[in-house]
Amino acid sequence: MKSLLRHPFVSSLLGYMIWGYMVLCARTIRWRVEGEQAFRDAWAQDPGMIVAAWHSRILLLPTIWSRIARKLPGKAYPTSMLISLSRDGQAVAKAIEHLGLDAVRGSSTHKRKRKNKGGTAAIAETSRRLRSGSVVCITPDGPRGPAEKVQAGPVLLAQRTGAAIIPYALACKPARRLNTWDRFMIPLPFARGAMVIGAPVLIDKQEEASAGREKLQAAMDKAYVRAQALIGEDTPEADAAPKHD
Repeated sequence: MKSLLRHPFVSSLLGYMIWGYMVLCARTIRWRVEGEQAFRDAWAQDPGMIVAAWHSRILLLPTIWSRIARKLPGKAYPTSMLISLSRDGQAVAKAIEHLGLDAVRGSSTHKRKRKNKGGTAAIAETSRRLRSGSVVCITPDGPRGPAEKVQAGPVLLAQRTGAAIIPYALACKPARRLNTWDRFMIPLPFARGAMVIGAPVLIDKQEEASAGREKLQAAMDKAYVRAQALIGEDTPEADAAPKHD
């Protein structure tokens, strides 16, 4: 099965299927959007921007691109997503390329295997794009978690490049949640959805990384609580048992 998933034809086929489902959800979900004008203003200032959203919402991440960003003035580099070099990541990379987005491939060193999976090259490429004033989407709790807990990566990138971090919260009801480490969300077409784009988070170069993580965590949590409130969810979905909402 692993060999099959690695096959280029299978990977491309999965990419088309994921792309199609992303487009279907983006176009049919009844979205309520907050923070769009502030996002447009931040885009116009032309700094590098890190758009941060939780890993479980990967199928919904391109919504901000299809509904807002693709109509805004171009940057030095196309808008991109930082995606791991895993088999799952390959299919997602194929899918976003169909949407006109770039994929920057790489992930952190495996703690037990001590094997760097393209992380150094990915960080260098991401930094180059951010310094040019371009936009990169990152899952700050990925690729291994803990779920919905900010890791050091986006904070260090912001300090290294001077880029602002944009909290990007997505909620959807009804949706299916898988029994994975992040309780991966499968949004359903024609559902109710909420997109909340938070105010830019600025991390000073002299700031302790732990303080930067706490600042970003608070901003992410605030945006997600608001998104869930907009669809009638009072408690964070990650705290609930896997179910069909």
